[in-house]
Amino acid sequence: MIEGIPLPVTDDPRDQPFWEAALRGELVLQRCAHCGRCRFPPRPMCPRCQSFEHEWRAVSGRGRIWSFAVLHPPLLPAFAKFAPYPVILVELEEDPSLRMVGNLVPGPEGEIHQVDPRGVQIGAPVRVVFQKVAEDVALPRWVLVEPEAA
Repeated sequence: MIEGIPLPVTDDPRDQPFWEAALRGELVLQRCAHCGRCRFPPRPMCPRCQSFEHEWRAVSGRGRIWSFAVLHPPLLPAFAKFAPYPVILVELEEDPSLRMVGNLVPGPEGEIHQVDPRGVQIGAPVRVVFQKVAEDVALPRWVLVEPEAA
């Protein structure tokens, strides 16, 4: 676990259901109750139809690497000892226009620097795992999936 990392606020009504689901090991997205379009990050109004009505929908947690960067120092001090490490942008299976940024880890308990950045490939299938980093925070992280298992 990385000591001293900045943690998200998990009791903001706008995204509290996201963080509660993450603690349960579930990936949820905000879905417009009017037009049905999912959106991420959560926000008060649907960018498509401007409705303020929404619900939370569980999604598969599967996707593909859309892009990535390899982070090198200088970084926030808490991350410096892990550099270089890959950060990926994942297009979600349910809607490829929805993308989430996260760390690529070798497994549910893996560290962010344990995946060789030279092996990261755009288009590689991934699935979400959750790592509990505080009593009230589980962060979504991503692991590579064998193509036949994707």
